[in-house]
Amino acid sequence: MYDYSLDQRFQNLKPFEEKIWLSSPTMHDAEFEYMAEAYRTNWMSTVGGNIDETERLLAEYVGVKSAVALSCGTASLHLAIRLAGEKLYGVRRAEIGTLAGHKVFCSDMTFDATVNPVAYEGGEAVFIDSEYDTWNMDPLALKKAFERYPETRLVVLAHLYGTPGKIDEIKNICKEHGALLVEDAAESLGASYKGRQTGSFGDFGIVSFNGNKIITGSSGGAFLSNRESDARKIRKWSTQSREAAPWYQHEELGYNYRMSNVIAGVVRGQMAYIDEHIAQKKAVYERYQAGLSDLPVDMNPVGTEGVSNYWLSCITIKPSAMCENVRSERGKLYCHRKGKTCPDEILDVLAHFHIEGRPLWKPMHMQTLYRGNRFVGVNGQENENAFTDGDRQGSVGADLFERGLCLPSDIKMTERQQDAVIEIIHRCFE
Repeated sequence: MYDYSLDQRFQNLKPFEEKIWLSSPTMHDAEFEYMAEAYRTNWMSTVGGNIDETERLLAEYVGVKSAVALSCGTASLHLAIRLAGEKLYGVRRAEIGTLAGHKVFCSDMTFDATVNPVAYEGGEAVFIDSEYDTWNMDPLALKKAFERYPETRLVVLAHLYGTPGKIDEIKNICKEHGALLVEDAAESLGASYKGRQTGSFGDFGIVSFNGNKIITGSSGGAFLSNRESDARKIRKWSTQSREAAPWYQHEELGYNYRMSNVIAGVVRGQMAYIDEHIAQKKAVYERYQAGLSDLPVDMNPVGTEGVSNYWLSCITIKPSAMCENVRSERGKLYCHRKGKTCPDEILDVLAHFHIEGRPLWKPMHMQTLYRGNRFVGVNGQENENAFTDGDRQGSVGADLFERGLCLPSDIKMTERQQDAVIEIIHRCFE
């Protein structure tokens, strides 16, 4: 391991005693009061006033008719995708899944929780490349995918790092082909597009309250819909599909996916602070934007028609300023050159000074788990069969992954600490 304390570029800098986190929870007093209320009243399970109020507040904020509080964002996605499959293809045997034998068009550059539920339901994810304007699903690539696989009837769109995708274009393409849209707004709660909140555009939407999100319950997520019948179905499935009978009667597959009343107390308390958190995240982004403006880097896009929630501040290094580097499945190697650097060097230096960053999401078509899946881009980067190493190069997602990283975006980070991060990045280019 290279010792950065001996590197002349960093010799007068000292590691922080307390770690600077990428995005840790920011708590207030209200959360504890609602949790204590659940404790005092003994409503500690998956029913209670905190759950009811969290669902009401969330639906009102996002602008949908119904919200169902669930154990995590992934559970919310799973049930949304299962419901989409049932609506499209009918009820299937439990061991087969509602999507068995069917393709689903999915965002390529995202966390794998976006696409794993497609596999849970027996479907085949077809990955759609990103575009540079928003880093999200490319409508041109989606259109091309429908031309190649016209039988597909489901699209799963993720809004990356809090920036809305090109929703109108994607929705119009889905409508043209009779496809349902599942909107993964796990990273974008509070972001909007043409005055509407993300999570409200799809046939179904989901959000996440994981510990690093814009607001948190420590865990948790929610299913969003404008149809109360869909919400009732999700509530039933998430509580083991218990029927309205005096005994435990089960007639379809169910899951233990409901949010607890204790976790809901945390989310309920956090809801009042979502706009404040977004404003603080925006301030972090703008300080980076100003402080790094003299370097050969670009900030992650925050949208033109959409308004980001600024969840994470990210940068990409311009191609001409990238030093030599290579990545294997689990390793990395780079060679510093004066005036140049790469994401892995910056991340290593930040880690040396007790500062957390991370690479951008590695595209799904580059993941070992999904390398055999189909992929569609707009620059000839597509394949109907398993990928070779050469096929993984040239896509927009692969380019962003190679040149990009997420910077510490914790809203409790002081300006002095953020200035130190900016100074370290400058010195990486020396």
